Amino acid sequence: MESCSNQKSVKQIQILLPWGFMLHHVRYSSLFVVDSSENLLPWGFMLANNLVFKKVHWAIGLDRCRNCLTGAAPITRETLEYFMSLRLPLYELYGMSESTGPHTISWENNFKIMSCGKVVNGCQTKLDKPDKDGNGEICFWGCHVFMGYLKKPEKTEEALDQEGWLHSGDLGKHNKDNFLFITGRIKELIITAGGENIPPVPIEDAVKAETAIISNAMLLGDKLKFLSMMLTLKVRPQTLDVDCITLAFCQQRGVVATKASEITASKEPRIQKWVILDRDFSISGGELGESVNVRNIYSTSQKFGQTHSFKDFSLFGLFSTL
Repeated sequence: MESCSNQKSVKQIQILLPWGFMLHHVRYSSLFVVDSSENLLPWGFMLANNLVFKKVHWAIGLDRCRNCLTGAAPITRETLEYFMSLRLPLYELYGMSESTGPHTISWENNFKIMSCGKVVNGCQTKLDKPDKDGNGEICFWGCHVFMGYLKKPEKTEEALDQEGWLHSGDLGKHNKDNFLFITGRIKELIITAGGENIPPVPIEDAVKAETAIISNAMLLGDKLKFLSMMLTLKVRPQTLDVDCITLAFCQQRGVVATKASEITASKEPRIQKWVILDRDFSISGGELGESVNVRNIYSTSQKFGQTHSFKDFSLFGLFSTL
């Protein structure tokens, strides 16, 4: 009888979970606003809390957890959103051993997803040598910053400048509300053959956010003329079959493969490089003929200065753009 009762309870929770998740999303979408003093609750939220969330918290052993904090390593947006859907928001901290722990902190009513929060009271943050997008090296200042490494003056000079700022080696930027976002490491900067400094993490994150089937992305281009990217698809670890999202994405485009290896081994024609031109083709410009089709591909590409760049391109099996 007890087993049947437990199974019935589990089925009830499974039925109510989507409803509870929806209410929780509405609740936290309105709550996590900068300096919001209103604790807005959608209709039915307290009922969902008692029927769904409390039981889920108890089932996973976190029914006595009051606040969940995360730090020391990057965390994905999917993980943050998953725990948020369970009414267990994860608040991010950011700091170093050399700063005696946290330097910035997120908290309820003072939260932005994927942000490390705001600087703690009595401390200051400086972005050293920011680029045009506002990304600079994150530097700490305050009483929590250490005095230096014991008997290692050279290493101390690398970490602390003459004004007492601790250089973290991390790249970051502030939004308009002064929330800190980590965008990469200085040592991870890609320096192209043309001398351009490119932080790879924002580009990699943008690709993964834009395309649901991409699991990981790695930008390449150090000392090269162009950027390339290695991509991996979302698969099931045991079988290496693509997951349901990737499978649906492929089927919508007429691809019947079920494994990542089958997709990459496909002999279908593929575009290996593309470029966006600064103006459209036209008859008056000479690119289009009277029947409005492209006249001479070679002369057109030569006119737009793309012939040599395409000849110099080497694919290595990667997706690539200029």
